[in-house]
Amino acid sequence: MKLVIADTGALISLGLVGHVDLIEGVFGDYYIANAVWEELLSYENPEFEKSFLINLGKRVINIKTRNHLSVIMDYGESESVILYEEMNADYLLIDDNKARIIAESLNINCIGSLGLLIKAKQKGLINDLKPIFEKWLENKRHFSKQLLNNFLLQIGEDLLSE
Repeated sequence: MKLVIADTGALISLGLVGHVDLIEGVFGDYYIANAVWEELLSYENPEFEKSFLINLGKRVINIKTRNHLSVIMDYGESESVILYEEMNADYLLIDDNKARIIAESLNINCIGSLGLLIKAKQKGLINDLKPIFEKWLENKRHFSKQLLNNFLLQIGEDLLSE
């Protein structure tokens, strides 16, 4: 069982496709920083089903230390990194490339929602990634079609259409 701290972007991506539950299915326990909670509550997208937030509320934790990273990272990302360190977590679930580079430079073990989905598929928790990727592209999530097709190619699924 691994402990994961989840950031806003990854939760939005997983929430858009109804797969936030995969975090627990793949790793075990997970928590979110209060800043992430606030960002999720204010996120607006008609495709984003907020009903999963009811169960997520019990996973919110306030950081104990001053947020010294907010000058180089967004609010949710910086609190997620601090919470990761405070809880001695195993993974930081984060999609933002700049924030991930910063987190990895701090020796934080990062995984993105793409990596999580690959692990979920390997464990048999989901069957096909292509429909998930299509929904991400429809909702303008920050993944390139080329990147998603590279993942589909690696796992032997049909590629996204041009």
